Amino acid sequence: MERFSAEDKGIERQMSTGTKPSERPDKDGENKGQEIFAPHDHGACVSQSFAVAEARCQDTRARLTDVRRKVLTLLLEEHRPLGAYAILERLRGSGHSAQPPVAYRALDFLIDKGLVHRIESLNAYVACTDPERCSDPTFLICQQCDRVAETGFQSVPSTAALAAQEIGFVIERELHEVRGTCPACTAPPASTSASLSQ
Repeated sequence: MERFSAEDKGIERQMSTGTKPSERPDKDGENKGQEIFAPHDHGACVSQSFAVAEARCQDTRARLTDVRRKVLTLLLEEHRPLGAYAILERLRGSGHSAQPPVAYRALDFLIDKGLVHRIESLNAYVACTDPERCSDPTFLICQQCDRVAETGFQSVPSTAALAAQEIGFVIERELHEVRGTCPACTAPPASTSASLSQ
C-alpha cells in the first residue's frame, strides 16, 4: 500500500481497476461482477480509453490540448486516483506548466467531457473506465489495499433520493462512494488456508 505523506498535501494514492462489471464479459460472453478488482490488460485499457476520449472530443469539437492530453494520459497510465498536487508534480516533470490553474482547468474540462471523475472522499481524480456508457457511477473503495473500482450500478433510486422526494427536497448531487473490503483482501492468505486444511 502506497500513500503520500502529510507533506504531499495528504492526498492518498489509490489503485483503480479497469472495466465495469456490468459491461465486462468473460470468455463465454457472460458478465462477472466479481472480477471488478481482478487484474486486467493495463496497456489495452489505456489505449482503448484514450481512443474513446479522442473520439469524444472530436465528435463534440472540443479541443484536447497538450495539457489536457497529458493530464488524461497521467491518470490513465497511473490507473489510480491522483490528487491535484500529484498531477501538478507530474506535469512539472514532463515540462508542462505546473501552475494550479493549469491543472484545474484541464481537470474541469476532462470532467465536463465525462473522461475523468472526482472522488470526493479522497479529494482525487480518476480516469473514467467506460466514458461511452458512464452515467452516475458508484466508486467502491477498498479500505485495506486502497484500490478503487468504478461501477455502473445506479438503476434504482437510492434511499436518500427516495427520502428526499418524500419531503420535497431537491437533490443537486448525490455522492456514490462506498468503503469496504475487496475480494482479494477478504480472502485469507494462501499459506494460512493451506495450513488450515492440513
